[in-house]
Amino acid sequence: MASMNCHYYSSTLQSNISLNVIIPTPQGNEQIVSQSVQKQYCYEKGLPVVYLLHGAYGDYSSWIRYSNIERYAQERYCAVVMASGGNNFYQDMAHGLAYRTFFTQELPVFITSVFPVSQKREDTFVAGFSMGGYGAWYLALSAPERYSKAASMSGALDIAACYQQGQAGTMDSPFPWDAIFEQPQALAGSDRDLFELLSRCLKAGNAPKLYQACGTEDFLYKMNLEARKRVEDLGADLVYTEGPGGHNWDFWDKHIQGILDWMLER
Repeated sequence: MASMNCHYYSSTLQSNISLNVIIPTPQGNEQIVSQSVQKQYCYEKGLPVVYLLHGAYGDYSSWIRYSNIERYAQERYCAVVMASGGNNFYQDMAHGLAYRTFFTQELPVFITSVFPVSQKREDTFVAGFSMGGYGAWYLALSAPERYSKAASMSGALDIAACYQQGQAGTMDSPFPWDAIFEQPQALAGSDRDLFELLSRCLKAGNAPKLYQACGTEDFLYKMNLEARKRVEDLGADLVYTEGPGGHNWDFWDKHIQGILDWMLER
């Protein structure tokens, strides 16, 4: 595989940024082949691409450092892109940087222009954990023309509840709420609320397929159970899975494998 650390100037974020990009190689894994190399896919058609989002305190290097994502991508012949979103829920901030615009517009254009990845919606996916679990669903539901499937692991899926619990001191809250949102106290039912966005997509007939995974020992488990019910009541195409585990890389590294298989199935 080719695992690359890329640097370029983002006009949206108005700074030089770093990305990690994984491109699988034709011969597969680490096997050294001196002759008769057989391509297992056609680069000309474009590889399926998965945008992987990090959680709070993380950055573009989190997945590379703590998971086996390189091997999983090679085994499944998909490209993977990882970029930093700060502690800002992947939003166009009210007083700050435009992360949603970067992830849904500028970054895909850069990736499809430079790397052999597909531009088709059916080949484009997004996944993340914790804050990035919310982010994956948020990006997909706010730009449903871009992504066909979105997966959340241990997701902070109820943004209004996260704000309320953070204000009450019952949840760790490293987020600059007043900088991210114009009115953080009015998030429920807004265009930052996943359930509102899902309802709109379902009415428009363009809702991405959703995947949700959470550990039964995760501090966000109750929120995820409540989110599952609300999403299913709305009529979403949802795959839900749970199992032993907490809010940690052991759980995320295990479950990203099933998520990739779900994304890439035809």
